[in-house]
Amino acid sequence: MPRKKPFSNKQKKKQLQVKRERKRGDPGSGPSSRNASVERGGERQSDTSDSETTDIIRRINQQPFNREGRYDSNRFRLHFEKESKEEVEKRKKIAREKILQPVSDKVLEIDISDIYPTEKGLGFPRRPPWNYEMSREELLRKEEKSFREYLDDLHSRNPPDSLSHFEHNLETWRQLWRVLEMSDVVLLIVDIRHPVLQFPPALYHYMTGDLQKQVVLVLNKADLCPPPLVIAWKHYLASQFPHLQTVCFTSHPGQPYSTVLQKKRMRRKGGWSDAGGPIDILKACQEITAGRVDLSSWEQKIKRDAVAERPDGEPQEEGAESVLMEHHTDAAMEMSRPSQELYKDGVLTLGCIGFPNVGKSSVINSLVGRKVVSVSRTPGHTKYFQTYYLTPTVKLCDCPGLVFPSHVNKQLQILAGIYPVSQLQEPYSSVGYLCERTPFLSVLKLKHPSLQDLQPHLVHPGSEDLSWTAWDVCEAWAERRGYKTAKAARNDVYRAANSLLRLAIDGRLCLCLRPTGYSCLKEHWENHPDLSEIMALQGRTEDGCRERDEEEDGESSTEPEEERDRDADDDEDGDDEDEGFGHPKRKDEVPAGLTVNMYNVLRENECE
Repeated sequence: MPRKKPFSNKQKKKQLQVKRERKRGDPGSGPSSRNASVERGGERQSDTSDSETTDIIRRINQQPFNREGRYDSNRFRLHFEKESKEEVEKRKKIAREKILQPVSDKVLEIDISDIYPTEKGLGFPRRPPWNYEMSREELLRKEEKSFREYLDDLHSRNPPDSLSHFEHNLETWRQLWRVLEMSDVVLLIVDIRHPVLQFPPALYHYMTGDLQKQVVLVLNKADLCPPPLVIAWKHYLASQFPHLQTVCFTSHPGQPYSTVLQKKRMRRKGGWSDAGGPIDILKACQEITAGRVDLSSWEQKIKRDAVAERPDGEPQEEGAESVLMEHHTDAAMEMSRPSQELYKDGVLTLGCIGFPNVGKSSVINSLVGRKVVSVSRTPGHTKYFQTYYLTPTVKLCDCPGLVFPSHVNKQLQILAGIYPVSQLQEPYSSVGYLCERTPFLSVLKLKHPSLQDLQPHLVHPGSEDLSWTAWDVCEAWAERRGYKTAKAARNDVYRAANSLLRLAIDGRLCLCLRPTGYSCLKEHWENHPDLSEIMALQGRTEDGCRERDEEEDGESSTEPEEERDRDADDDEDGDDEDEGFGHPKRKDEVPAGLTVNMYNVLRENECE
C-alpha cells in the first residue's frame, strides 16, 4: 500500500473552511478569496481565471479571514508580478558590494515623461463596452478577456524587467471603473514628495477626454515637503496639464515628527477637523460646478468643524453630525451604466482615487471632520468600495489604491510606499537607493560595522571617512537599535532594513523628488510670493522653515526618550498609527504654538 502524503492540521483547517464556504454559498469561496491560493485538486485558481499567469503573480497583503464580515477582506489585495530568485540574489549581492556615493541634486529632478513614456503604451485597462442584454456572467467574462489582452499588449511593447510593479488584480481595476463612472468630479490624490510617480497622464486624458469629467489633483502630505518645493511642483504640474485644478492638503498641519524614532506625530487639539486644505478643495469644486450645485452646506460644515472643540481643547465627538454611509453590492455596480447626467438630484459626487499609501483615507476623514475610514501605512488597507454623504448635497466615493504600470525604478516605488515592507524579499537595494539621496549618517548617527569592536580609547577613523554599502548601513542600524536574530544573536539586517524603509515611508527619513529645472530656479521658488500661504497651510512659521533649511544636513534631537520609542518603527500594520489624537497629553509635548523642526533626530549623547 503506498504511503500517504502528509497532511498538516493547517491544511486540514483550510480545507474545512473551503467546504463550509461552498456549503453556505458565501462569496468568500470565490477565486479571489483567501483560500483561492490553496491548491485544490492539483490546480491553483487565478483571480483573472487565467491559469497561465498564476505562477508569475504574487498575491500579497493577506488579511485574516472574517467569518462575520459582509465582504471578502482579500478581494482587493495587491497582485504584483513575481520576481525571479536570480534577480533577487543579484540585487542582494550588489547591496553587499556596491559603495554608496551621494548623488547630485540634479539626479533628484524627475520629469513625468521619464516615468510614463508615451510610446510605451503605459495606459490602464478600460472597461469593455456592454449592454443590458448581457448577463452578469457574460459581462465578467468579457472584462476578463479584455484584461488579459491588455496585459499581453503591455508586455509585448515593453522589454522584460523594464516595467515597475503594477496591479494585476482585475477586481481592483473594476472598482476604479465604478468610481470613475459614478463621480462628477474626481479627486486624484498624490504624495507631494513624489507626485509624478502617482499621476498617470493616460488616466488624466481618459477622465477629461473620454469621460468628460473634471479632475482636482490633491497634493497630499504637504507638511512633509519644504514650502519652496511644494510651490515648484504646483507650477510644474500646472504647466504640464493646463486644465488641471491643483490644491495642497495635509491632515497634520504643524504636527511634525520631533525625532526619527517617534511613532506618532505630535498631538494637537482639533483632531481631523484641523486639516489644512478642505477649504481649497471646496473652492475648486465651486469653480467647477459654477453654481449648479448648492455647496453652502459644505462651506458651513467646514466652518463648524474648525471651531467644534471642547473647552479643554479636545475635539468635539459627542453630538457630532452623523455621516450616512452606503455599501454597494457587486451586482448593482457591475450592471450600472455611466451616468451622463452631472450632479444628479443636485448632489455632487466626488470620487477619491490614487495609488496605495498616498493618504486617501486620511483625506476623507479630514473632509468629514472625524474618523470614518480606518487608516494604516500598509498599502492596500482599504478593502471595499463605499460612499459617504459629507452633506446632503456632497457625496464622497472611496476607492482601493491602484498601482499603474510605469518605468519608475522599483526601489523608488518601494520608498513611495506601494509595496508592503514586511513582504519584501530583498529590501537592501531600496535602503541603498535611499542612503545615496539623503544625509543618512548625520540623521541616523551610525557607527561603521568595522569600528564596532574597537575600544573607545583607541584612535580610529570616523564613520564618515569609511566606505559604506547598503548592507553596512543595515548592519549598523541593527546594532544601533539592538535588532538581533533569535538563535545566534547576530545583527538582524533584514529587520533593520525594513525599519529604515518604514522611516522613509512615514516621512521621518524624508526623500523628496524635485521637478525638472528646480536646482536652477531654487532661489526663485524660495522667494516666491505664495511661500507664506504654503507655510500657513503646513502650520509653520517663517523662522521654523528657515531653521529646517539650515539644519537639513544634520541635527541633534529634542526628544530624549529613545526607550519609549524603541519599537516605534517596527509596528507595521496597526490602524491609526499616524494619528496621535485622543491620547492624554504628555508633559514633554511641545505646545501647539511652537514650531518644531521635523528633521530633528536623536541627541548626540544617545548614540554612545
